[in-house]
Amino acid sequence: MTDKIRDAFNETIAEPAKKAGEAIRDAGGKMAESGSAIGIKMLDQAEANAREAFAAMRAAAGAKDLSEVMKIQGDFLRDQGQRSMAQAREMGEVILQFGREAVGAVRGDK
Repeated sequence: MTDKIRDAFNETIAEPAKKAGEAIRDAGGKMAESGSAIGIKMLDQAEANAREAFAAMRAAAGAKDLSEVMKIQGDFLRDQGQRSMAQAREMGEVILQFGREAVGAVRGDK
């Protein structure tokens, strides 16, 4: 009788709890990887934005007159707006993918 109780306990409580713990641990690992990847992606984007800003400042410093400075600034602002939208879209996709992977890990998807 004791073996039946132990087997029932293992089958209904211990094994599911063990599997849930493993799934949560896997999800935590995925979340840590995701956080690191997101941080690196944000640094890459900030670096690209800084490069473009310095290129625009150099171009403005070499401008012949105020109208050329205004054109350079306008072009930079337009391009930066487009870059920002693309970067936001890219980050959204990255975060969404990491979310899917984390949920899949909790569910036990491989």
